Amino acid sequence: MSNERKILDAETRARSVNNLCELVKRMDRHIADLDELNAQLEAENQRSPLGGYLKRRKQRLPLSEIVRGNGQLQY
Repeated sequence: MSNERKILDAETRARSVNNLCELVKRMDRHIADLDELNAQLEAENQRSPLGGYLKRRKQRLPLSEIVRGNGQLQY
């Protein structure tokens, strides 16, 4: 196996760049969709009685009582 790098022709490079640009656009759309879903879930959580209870409990307790030894939150 050779370690030499092969320089691609201009058409192949252009196609690769175009494919990468399309991939980035799709990823941006998916990230925007996930951000929207996250906002909806956060709003739903704020309206939920359980979400309100957990938020109030978290505000009342010092962090040392909320966090277990393994660093995970306990509710």
